[in-house]
Amino acid sequence: MEVGMQNQLAVIDLGVVAIYLVATTLVGAWFRKGQKDIQSYFVGDREVHWLLVLVSIVATETSTVTFLSVPGTAFNPLGGDLTFLQLAFGYLVGRMVIAWVILPGFFQGNFISAYEVLRKRFDSRVQRCASLLFLVTRTLADGLRLFLTALLLQQFTGWSMPLSILVMGGLTVLYTYLGGMQAVLWTDCIQFFIYMLGALLAGWILLGEIPGGWSEFVQVGTEAGKFRLLNLDTNPAIPYTLWAGMIGGAFFSMASHGADQIMVQRYLCAKTLGHARAALVASGVVVLGQFLLFLLIGVGLFVLAQSGSWSLPEGIRNDQVFGRFIVEKLPTGLIGLVIAAVLAAAMSTLSSSLNSSASAALADFYKPLRPDRGEESYLQMSRMLTLVFGCAQIGVALLAWRIDSPRSIIDQVLSVAGLTTGMVLGLFLLGLMKRPVSSSAALVGMVCGFVAVMGVYIPAALGRPIIAWPWYALIGSSGTVVMALISQVMLSIGHRQQEQPGNF
Repeated sequence: MEVGMQNQLAVIDLGVVAIYLVATTLVGAWFRKGQKDIQSYFVGDREVHWLLVLVSIVATETSTVTFLSVPGTAFNPLGGDLTFLQLAFGYLVGRMVIAWVILPGFFQGNFISAYEVLRKRFDSRVQRCASLLFLVTRTLADGLRLFLTALLLQQFTGWSMPLSILVMGGLTVLYTYLGGMQAVLWTDCIQFFIYMLGALLAGWILLGEIPGGWSEFVQVGTEAGKFRLLNLDTNPAIPYTLWAGMIGGAFFSMASHGADQIMVQRYLCAKTLGHARAALVASGVVVLGQFLLFLLIGVGLFVLAQSGSWSLPEGIRNDQVFGRFIVEKLPTGLIGLVIAAVLAAAMSTLSSSLNSSASAALADFYKPLRPDRGEESYLQMSRMLTLVFGCAQIGVALLAWRIDSPRSIIDQVLSVAGLTTGMVLGLFLLGLMKRPVSSSAALVGMVCGFVAVMGVYIPAALGRPIIAWPWYALIGSSGTVVMALISQVMLSIGHRQQEQPGNF
């Protein structure tokens, strides 16, 4: 960050942050005693209340980037507004499709990994290919999320970057290792209420800082066009349009919530399919309200800056403005709470990532290769895998710090993560067909889907976007499905020709 926040936290603020970090670790230790097998460690014995599943879904998809960058989207003096919400509308549509089309397949077996369904529809090659894609991209993306969160922690506390990474990463690994999925779910719940309380309190104080209060907020925001909600532009290179939100956003949500282990694992914790559906669909409504809150905070930051009562340095990035407001305008004590909220948003995503990565690695790789081991052995291996992926994410974060170009790295890796989930969604859609294609055709389709989506990703990476990122999941999934079907037809023709007399 070019424009840093060099304020040192007061003792009381550091105390609030420390209490939060210690409390999450104790939650993990508490739930360790109830673990008896991998079902309890990874899916909470499938006895988790749907409200807890709902909150965990929302907390998992809310990271530090969301907490700070969404306000920056609306704050942006060069056209920022509420059009980001169009994506949230599409996310809700995508969740509904998942709930009634894809979700039932996950409840047709005693699965702990989303990709075990692909083995049932195809074979182990497709299962492991999809799982490996998830593990690699999730480790890279969340390792970089850890780096960006540690960067923020360093700005607030003055700690060195390696110490900030190790504190954040180490404590998250510890409570996830100890408590498994139950600890992840309950800390997600705690973290959700902490970061929502922090955002609401910060928003309330922000409104009080605006000289004219609510009336000035509405007047200045309206005059600046900050409350515009719909963008009917048909240019596919613009990410926040009604079409990109409702169509591209729906497919993006289907990929991220229907074909990604980090979300599917939460549905598997629910008592029944109906409970999982309720949690998934309701989470879309909660996320919509959450995004609206963060965007309105961004509008308030813009109005405050325009009023002249709060000056910002030249060159400050849009997604740094909310963080600066936190340390400059909030009272002592509340600063610590809001910083704990920022850390909560990050740790809920990271802990979910660790547990989901361990469950995928165990179910898709280790267990099929060692089918004769006992539950205690699998449970120990699950904990070891949690440590392995935790160390891997910490390693990625430390590497990003040494490279010293966080923005370009995080943009690239998160974009690739979005691209790959589209391809995996294509595999799930192929598996839903009455006559699924062969495993070979599915893998060919997956490769072709990757080529198709890279064709639009590369120009965007070079600064000449042809199609905006919300469309990537649609391109990746449709490319995978279409090319797999074509490959299946070609394979069938080849087989028939070989079976005809005279062919050798």
